[in-house]
Amino acid sequence: MLRTRFERRGNEKDLDQGIALQTKMLALCPVGHKDRSGALNNLAVQLSARFDYRGNDEDLDQAIALHREALTLRPVGHTYRSMSLNNLANKLSTRFDRKGNDDDLDQAITLDREALALRPVALASRPVGHTGRSGALNNLANRLSTCFKHRGNDEDLNQAIALHREALSLCPIGHTDRFMSLNNLAKQLFTRFQHRGNDEDLDQAITLDREALALCPVGHTNRSTSLNNLANKFSTRFCHRGNDEDLDQAITLHMEALALHPVGHAHRPMSLDNLAIQLFIRFDHRGNNEDLDYAIALGREALALCPVGHTDRSGALNTLAVQLFTRFEYRGNDEDLDQAIALHREALNLCPAANVVPGGLLSRLRTSLLWVDLACRHSHATELEAYSTSMQLLDAYMTTTASVSSRHNIMKDFSSTLAVDAASCALRNGDVCRAVELLEQGRTLIWTQMTRLRTPLDSLQTHGDHAVALMKRFRNLSSLLDKPRANYSETTPRIRKIEGLSRFLLPPLFSDLKDAARDGPIIMLIASKSSCHAIIIPHKQPPASIQLSTNLEKLQTLVVKLQRTGSPAPMKALMELWDDVVRPVVENLGGIARRGSRIWWCPTSVFNFLPLHAAGEYRKDGQFLSQLYISSYTPSLTALIKARRYDRSLSVSFAAIGQNCPAGASFTLDCVEPELELVRSLLPPPSTVSFTKITSVDATKSRALRALQDNAWLHFSCHGIQKYEDPFNSAFLMRDQPLSLLDITQTDLSRHEFTFLCACETAVGDRDTPDEVIHLAAGLQFAGVKSVIGTLWKVNDSTVHRLVEAFYKNFCGDGTMNSKRAARALHRAVQSLARDTEIPLDQRIVFVHIGI
Repeated sequence: MLRTRFERRGNEKDLDQGIALQTKMLALCPVGHKDRSGALNNLAVQLSARFDYRGNDEDLDQAIALHREALTLRPVGHTYRSMSLNNLANKLSTRFDRKGNDDDLDQAITLDREALALRPVALASRPVGHTGRSGALNNLANRLSTCFKHRGNDEDLNQAIALHREALSLCPIGHTDRFMSLNNLAKQLFTRFQHRGNDEDLDQAITLDREALALCPVGHTNRSTSLNNLANKFSTRFCHRGNDEDLDQAITLHMEALALHPVGHAHRPMSLDNLAIQLFIRFDHRGNNEDLDYAIALGREALALCPVGHTDRSGALNTLAVQLFTRFEYRGNDEDLDQAIALHREALNLCPAANVVPGGLLSRLRTSLLWVDLACRHSHATELEAYSTSMQLLDAYMTTTASVSSRHNIMKDFSSTLAVDAASCALRNGDVCRAVELLEQGRTLIWTQMTRLRTPLDSLQTHGDHAVALMKRFRNLSSLLDKPRANYSETTPRIRKIEGLSRFLLPPLFSDLKDAARDGPIIMLIASKSSCHAIIIPHKQPPASIQLSTNLEKLQTLVVKLQRTGSPAPMKALMELWDDVVRPVVENLGGIARRGSRIWWCPTSVFNFLPLHAAGEYRKDGQFLSQLYISSYTPSLTALIKARRYDRSLSVSFAAIGQNCPAGASFTLDCVEPELELVRSLLPPPSTVSFTKITSVDATKSRALRALQDNAWLHFSCHGIQKYEDPFNSAFLMRDQPLSLLDITQTDLSRHEFTFLCACETAVGDRDTPDEVIHLAAGLQFAGVKSVIGTLWKVNDSTVHRLVEAFYKNFCGDGTMNSKRAARALHRAVQSLARDTEIPLDQRIVFVHIGI
């Protein structure tokens, strides 16, 4: 009775008192009592009701635990087993929707299958089927539909449709549940149409919705819902086939639905929005100004009915914004453009709590990108603000994703030029420092997410017990960040209140980023559709921006030339690279870096695929970059700063890992064993360096990974592959399984000094997401290795042997080891090869240095 009164009046005290009474009742039914299963079930139902009202996860977890125990007390053959199976399945499904745990969904489906089996169909030997079969069919179908949406397995959707068809067959004309069954089947057929595009599914869904609407005559409580369902499918069919009659019918149905939602009705804003969207589509199709003006009028009314705090306000703001912008494009009224952008901005400022909800974040991110598009196309004053907002939201949305691969897919779904376009916008506004900040904030986001989990927190130890407690809390949360929906939005603001940690996990400021140029200037290269720039960042002086004479199209053509010709690095292309990109930079380095000193390239976009270090005039007495400076690369300024963070280890443990015959290979790398012996012979004596060699049958994935973890200095000699379609599966091929980039990213190498990657394609990257810099060499640096040597393309055995010998003689010939020498040692080794004209040009420039 208390629960019934709560459901009618909403008084929370009734709900709490009812739960208290049910708890006492359960205590009076100890284990073995005949009424215990009923008491367990009743308390679970009450706790579920309170969860639905307040959203307290503890109530849901307790309800599930009680339903589990009730089920154990109702074994196979028990009258109420089917009901208990259904109750537990429903609650597990609810928890899956809330937390995304796959086990909950799988268990719910298993329970629903058993419940369905306990509600058999009618047979000749059993003329009367179970009365609850239709409900069990619907439950299992709905769960399989959820599974399809979560995992994308077509078979789950097909099964759901088959189950809904059977349920509908059990609800003939006149059956009270026929309307529900028609709706369920129509919905799933429509989902399959959206997934596969089969016209028959869409036509069937419309037929079913027509019948459902016929079961809801004027005055029926479900008529408006049925009108909307059918209207939405007509609209979809119009978009699919272009039949004007479908669009007109959709508008007519939405108009009737709106009439059923007069002023004051809770669903009026939704009906206004639905009709406005269809009128807007018809305007786009036929160009009738009346449709557009009417749509905007409806949109304004819908927005007025969604005051600040209303759950639908954000959607109403965005819909009206798009329509106003369209009218601006047709009529040129600046007021419409300003209003459209103002509405998008307000939509983004709503519901800051959505920052921890993936769905809310995705909606806000898409809104921000619409704002970017509007502001850019019309040079609106809010353009830079729009870019900044979008990058903040993209970073936040990626935090909610479950895995590295899903983060990579997210980056492929959104513009790969967002960061460089934002930086170009900042440069147009004359703000070079802001351009650098935006580049650093919007690039290498996948790496940022991973390294964020390993943020050094040792400094918190010195700030008292409160700081130590926060450190432990953050570390616990960080361990969960590769699971869906984990977040640390509550803990990080408290850490930022501690002195000296105000920027904890926030995008770095230029005042911090310029420290990357401590040992030499950084040159960031920007290639956007609007312009191409180089930004030179010295340590003590202000940054300088240089507009380059090239453009994005020319650079893309240059990349193709380097890939398509017989030689991967033809002289003509390298001369063009010198003229258009490198020489303007060199001309501005004169007062910043002395000749023979080090410089770091931080390329973006298409620049990532150009061998900048090899640019030159390639003629007698011509200039070459390699004659002027020692080039290194860094994927980001933050990566370089982090690489310098730890002091060098006094002890040197060096592992040489080689594999000449990897699993599944039809070739043998004859140079591997001699190369590892060569490396050993050139290292300082055992009294200084602890040397481990792993090769042949011993070089398995697990042994290589262990050596990678246990040794701060490494040399790989093996076959490397860059997986363009799935770059995190790029790998070193070992005896049994590949040692992948994903394996490396999950390893903390924060105190590692140096790695030489004598393998093909270890510094190539992914062309779909170039600014994520996803390759083996970058992965090692982001994992913590200070200094890495990698390759841009395939290497020849003869070249490798000579370069390795020259490198290690320069690197540690005086008997000491220092990772900061790697770039200069590689530079000298390459210079020594350059004098041998028998070595092809592409092999002389294939190796690059990344890091300190």
